[in-house]
Amino acid sequence: MTAALDINVTKAEQSKLSNLNLENLPFGKFFTDHMLEADYEDGEWKSIEIKPYQPLLLDPSLSALHYGQSIFEGIKAYKDENGNPFIFRPYDNFKRFNTSAARMNMPEVPEEIFMEGMRKLIALDSKWIPAIKDHSLYIRPFMFATDPMLGVKPSGTYKFLIILSPSGPYYATPMKIAVEETYTRAAPGGVGFSKNAGNYGGSMLAATVAKEHGYDQVLWTDAFEHKWLQEVGMMNVFFKIDDIIITPSLEEGTILAGVTRSSAITGLEEMGFKVEERKISIDELVEAHKAGKLQEVFGTGTAATIAYIKELKYKDYIMEFDIAALKTATAIKNWLAAIREGKTADKYGWIYKI
Repeated sequence: MTAALDINVTKAEQSKLSNLNLENLPFGKFFTDHMLEADYEDGEWKSIEIKPYQPLLLDPSLSALHYGQSIFEGIKAYKDENGNPFIFRPYDNFKRFNTSAARMNMPEVPEEIFMEGMRKLIALDSKWIPAIKDHSLYIRPFMFATDPMLGVKPSGTYKFLIILSPSGPYYATPMKIAVEETYTRAAPGGVGFSKNAGNYGGSMLAATVAKEHGYDQVLWTDAFEHKWLQEVGMMNVFFKIDDIIITPSLEEGTILAGVTRSSAITGLEEMGFKVEERKISIDELVEAHKAGKLQEVFGTGTAATIAYIKELKYKDYIMEFDIAALKTATAIKNWLAAIREGKTADKYGWIYKI
């Protein structure tokens, strides 16, 4: 890391924080006083600055708007028991960001811009981190193509930004999930493993249809048979079958390599569970439920952290789960919280202090 990176800082004249109560904020609706911005031109990153949060002036022919070269990440900052700010596993998000950039044929963002820029930005807006249970400061780094011209080709210029948003829990109540059989999110050889904007744009219709039928999100299946399970909306998914934890594997490149997913696997194994990363079909899940062996289903993600799932629907078959009995999901949620809150030693080096 180059701590001496020259980042010009222009402070906001007046903070918006005085007019905002940080408790029970909706996700992604409010933003802090400052943002980081950098431009990629002529093969190098330049004009790196932190400035007051403000709108962008964009050309109507902006390449990203027409051809979808746009990627992002989701990270969280917290305060420890002494009020000191820290970020949870940001290096993993930094690496995944550049994995997404490579797949979308975009330039990598150097570590000193991503990490040191994020550190300085959060240090400046650290008062925005809610010191409240299940609350955090959501960090959104993103990059998009900025060539002002039409034509299907990689852009020659890009803009990288980081914005910050204080928020409460993403999924405050247990979820009802419908297994998707019509639409497809990703296929082998595609971009399912990258955190690009198009993945999310293409998922919205299926989620809307699910909500019209009383469900919160969809559990995606493979593109060919609509049989093999992938991920849920904006999170990875875990199944507890006969005391074994199973989560869909990453090898086909159709699901996101979640940072919370990785953390959960580590924690579950530390608790003594056998964790299997492998292909799992909806048929196996239904069979396990009918046999009384499907004990829990839960989701993991940066925004959601650990999300309880109370109902899973496949065709006309409904699988219901007693939230009070979801002991494993609760255990891993508490395990992660204990590390973040400093109650358990961070032996994995996940805590990045500001």
